[in-house]
Amino acid sequence: MYRLTVRDHVMIAHSLPDPAFGPAQGLHGATFVVEATFHRAELNEHAIVLDIGVATAALSAVLADLAYRNLDDHPDLAGELTTTERLARFVADRLAGHLAAELPGHGVTELDVVLREHPDAWAGYTRSLD
Repeated sequence: MYRLTVRDHVMIAHSLPDPAFGPAQGLHGATFVVEATFHRAELNEHAIVLDIGVATAALSAVLADLAYRNLDDHPDLAGELTTTERLARFVADRLAGHLAAELPGHGVTELDVVLREHPDAWAGYTRSLD
């Protein structure tokens, strides 16, 4: 299995209106480092998993829809608790859709998305593209 990982960041605002989240129930901001890892069983004819520029641009395009927004008002996240884990899945699903639309036949079989808010803490989601 071969992997390519690219990284970007996004700044958001949101609330987590559930008593389980203590003070994070109120509106607050967060900055996430977002890593997307693309997997292939074999390298393509160019001896790569995916062009790094294409992967970076795809991640950037997906994050642009979230950047500097209050996720409580985002139409695609209405009624959702926008936990770090939920955002990782949202980014993974959007990234998979972006690849399918912009780069059909890309050959990527799996995609991992990891969000890190603190250096020692992270949450992630793995999405199969089969």
